[in-house]
Order: sequence, then structure tokens, then C-alpha cells
Amino acid sequence: MSTTVPSAAANGRHHTIAAAALLATYMQAVNISIPNAALPHIQATLSMANDEVGWVFSSYIAASAVTMSITQWLAARYGRKQVYQVAVAIFVLGLVLDTVATTSIQFVLARILQGAASGPLAPLSLAILLEVTPPARHARMSLAWTVCSLLGISSGPGIGGWLSEYQGWPSIFYFSLPMTAFIFLTMAQSLSEKRAERSQSFDFFGLTTFSVGMIGLQMLLDRGERLEWFASTEIWVEAIASILGFYLFIVHVMTTREHFLRTALFRDRNLVLSTVISFALGFVLLPTLALTSPMLEELLNYPVDTTGYMTIPRGVALVGALVLTSLVPAQVDSRPFLIGGMTLVVYANWLMLGYSPAMDWRPVVEAGLLQGAGIGMLLPTLARAAFGTLDPKRRPEGSALINLSRLYGSTIGIAVVQLFFYANTQAVHVALAKNLTPYRVAAYFGGSIGKPGLAALNGMVTRQAATVAVIDQFEILMFAMLVVIPLVFFLRKPRPAG
Repeated sequence: MSTTVPSAAANGRHHTIAAAALLATYMQAVNISIPNAALPHIQATLSMANDEVGWVFSSYIAASAVTMSITQWLAARYGRKQVYQVAVAIFVLGLVLDTVATTSIQFVLARILQGAASGPLAPLSLAILLEVTPPARHARMSLAWTVCSLLGISSGPGIGGWLSEYQGWPSIFYFSLPMTAFIFLTMAQSLSEKRAERSQSFDFFGLTTFSVGMIGLQMLLDRGERLEWFASTEIWVEAIASILGFYLFIVHVMTTREHFLRTALFRDRNLVLSTVISFALGFVLLPTLALTSPMLEELLNYPVDTTGYMTIPRGVALVGALVLTSLVPAQVDSRPFLIGGMTLVVYANWLMLGYSPAMDWRPVVEAGLLQGAGIGMLLPTLARAAFGTLDPKRRPEGSALINLSRLYGSTIGIAVVQLFFYANTQAVHVALAKNLTPYRVAAYFGGSIGKPGLAALNGMVTRQAATVAVIDQFEILMFAMLVVIPLVFFLRKPRPAG
């Protein structure tokens, strides 16, 4: 009889820990997208150039991907609880630095710090959740963890739009401070320390070379258009760093037995194909948000808060489709669901090609609903396809590989759509405005026109060029998903249970 009280106390402690871990998962995800709708306010306050806007997202995601890769090693060496609390404390520091930044460089550096701190939170939160729940509930808890992560990304623009419109853009970062306080205090009081009995080695050379290759490529794409590509010494340095980083990483993988991405993972066909599809999924997931909000605010003149609200249906459809698809029995072939999800995403992006300055909110909501439903179908089905043939001992590493591919897909996707957006805007503007001279305009209107009138016409041309350029980027996102659909037919069926 005396054992019931400690058991109830332990259960209560476990529930509190689970709540804090799920909240941490939501918090690190919502901070990816919460600046999305607030970008006009942030850009105006910090005098941020157009090519620097993408850094608000890509700096956070890239830093998170790097630290996520070493989370297991950090937890084994320094202790899970210590790493978790340090990550939360650094995350708070990043939030504060975001609000006090006075230049775009300061803001981006704060986002890098914030992203680096967020990297360990998601995988450690999942590990903690699985530890404090019975094995029979692991599948349900993993689903809850995924829902919290996607709910964070989906709800970020709506929350950020409302807060920035009525409370000022720094309030979007104050939003997370109460959550960090609850998470830190809960883990400090209730989470037990856990570390490996012996120190584990980690392939820092492989991670460094791969990161240098990715960061060099990211900077090359972000800065190339502004610096006129290889006319700039900086672009040459970034290109050489990227090529050298990837070259050293490939040589390292081919000549060593142990590295942070084990070659055994790449012998599983389903995992490799799922990783490629996951990269394409990331290429669509966040770049769509990065394009839609500026289009609604700057080209269609929607208020910031309304822009955020218009992303909510996409998030609702995403989470709803994810939960429903997760209920499908494991023995059901996943390939029809993958094709169905990809088809919805492609069709949604095809609808986005019909956007125009004369439309209302309905086409945006309709396309968002369809795309969200497609992505929601893809995420659990893709995981099922990837792990259905993978050795269970390799699943943690396989999960890390798929998550990294999706994160890097988002960073590269944001860089690519921004690159082509500005290039296409200039090209379309030149094509539309080549005959916009005082004499031709006067002849067309049957009278003289002054410089103010000519400037107004030029503004209209610029707006039209930007609209055409945005629509062109939705076409790129559509083809990014379209080209990976044939890979589904090469997936193997999952192994039978047992």
C-alpha cells in the first residue's frame, strides 16, 4: 500500500516533464516562422536589404541543423539535463538579443545564436518523452511530438502577424519567454541527469567539412545577385569554400569507416529515396511561407495581422492530415499515400500560378489548405516508408538524416526562390518598362506627363514585375516536388512484422 503514493508522485512528475518537453518542441519550431508576417516591420526598423531578408529564416535553420547533429554526443559527454538547460538559457539570450538588435547584422547573429540553441531541444525532447512514457504509448507520444513541431511552424505567422501589428515586432520574441521559464524550471526540478558511462567519439571533421560546404553554398546563393556573382572576391571565396568543403567531406566518407553520417545508412534504398523526397519537401515547406507573406503585404496591401491569419488554414489542414494519416495501419502500402500527398502539393502550387493583383483572399486560402493537407500526408508516410526496411538499430541515425535533409532543403529553397525572385523582377521590369519614356508615354496618353506621373507609372510596372516574379517562384516549388514523384515507384514494401 505504501508504494502507491510514490507511484502517483512519479506519474505526476512524468506528466510535467512531458508537458515541458512538448512545449519546448513547439517553442523551437514556432520561432522558425514567427518573424514571417512581421518581416516588413523588421526590415523597415533595421534597414534590412532585400537579399538579407532570407537570412532571418536560413540563419536560424542552418545553425539548428549543425547543433542538432552533435546533440547525441553532447548529451553523452556532458549530460542530457545540463545540455538541455544550457540550450534553453542560450535560447533566451538569443531572444533578448533579437529584440535589442539595431542593425541587420546584429539581428542575424542573434538568430544564429537562437537557432544553435534550438538544435538540441527537439531531439532531446523526443528522447525524454519516450523515456517517461510506457513503451505501449511511444507511437502516440512520437505523434504528439511531431504535431507540436508542425503546429509551431504553422501557427508562427499568425501569432507573429498579430503581435507585430498591435504590440510591435519585438513582442514576437517576448512571446517565447514565459515558455522558456516554465521549461527551464520544470527540467531543473524534475528531470534526472543521464550521461553515457564512457565517452563517445564524434566525427567533427566530417561535420565541419559538410557544414562549410553547405554554408558556403548558402552564402553564395544569398549574396551572388547583389554582388554581381563572380565579379566579387567574396563570391569566389564562398564558392571555393563550398567546393572544398564538399570535396573533403566526400573523400572523408569514402576513406574512413566511422563518420557522423554512416555509410550503412546509404545501403538502404528506402532511406536514401526518402531522404531525397524529404529534401524536396523541405524545399517547398518554408519557402512557400517566405514567398506568400511578402506577396500579400507588399503587393496586395493586406495588413500584417491579416496576412498571418491567412496562413492558419494551411496549418490546420497540415496537422489534421498528419493525424489522420498516422492512424493508417503500418501494414498498408505507403506508396499510394505518398503519391497522393505529392499530387496535392503539386496541384496547390499549380493553383498558386493563378495568383493576380485582382484576386481576394480565397485563392490563397484554398491553395494553402491543399498544400497543407498534402504535406500532412507526406510526413508520417515518408517516415513509415524510410524505416519500414531499415535496421531498427539504425533508426535514430536515419531519423536524424531525414530531419537534416528537410532542414537543409528549406534553407536552400529559401535562397533559391529569393535569388530567382530578384533576378526575375529585374528582367520583367526591363521588359515592361523599356518603352516607358516621357515621349512614348505622352504619345500614348495624348498629352504631356511630368516626372511624378512617370514615377507613378514606373511604380506600377515594378509592382507588376514583382507579382510575375513571385508566381514564377511558385512554379519552381511545383517542379521541385514534381521531379521526385517517380522515386516513389522505386521504394520497397516494408518488411513484415517479426
